[in-house]
Amino acid sequence: MGATEWGVLLLGIAAIAGLNWYFFVAPARGGVTVADDEGSGKVVIAVKGGYDPSLIRVKAGRPLQLVFDRQENNSCSEEIVIPDFGIRTFLPAFKQTTIELTPKAPGRYPFTCGMSMLHGTIVAE
Repeated sequence: MGATEWGVLLLGIAAIAGLNWYFFVAPARGGVTVADDEGSGKVVIAVKGGYDPSLIRVKAGRPLQLVFDRQENNSCSEEIVIPDFGIRTFLPAFKQTTIELTPKAPGRYPFTCGMSMLHGTIVAE
């Protein structure tokens, strides 16, 4: 193989490694804490190439209202899955969808898109 072929091969490997890191290893974007005992427990999550915020801290036993604001029509983000609560819901493009749940026990409750490429976490403390 010549130098050009090696260069193309190395660029391809770097691109694949970068995509894998971004989707499976990169730290979650920002976070929000729902700590107010008298608050509504409402969190608006922007859905656009990921979830923002993707980390939500709540008190265990408190009702939580997640408002997914889908700001795109990418097929990957058209569904939200929260397995620990048996939730699998379609998110219409450019609309808001509200999901209500109560994490009764402390723990980490992941949520993903239907393809498991976008990730977020609810942390109940």
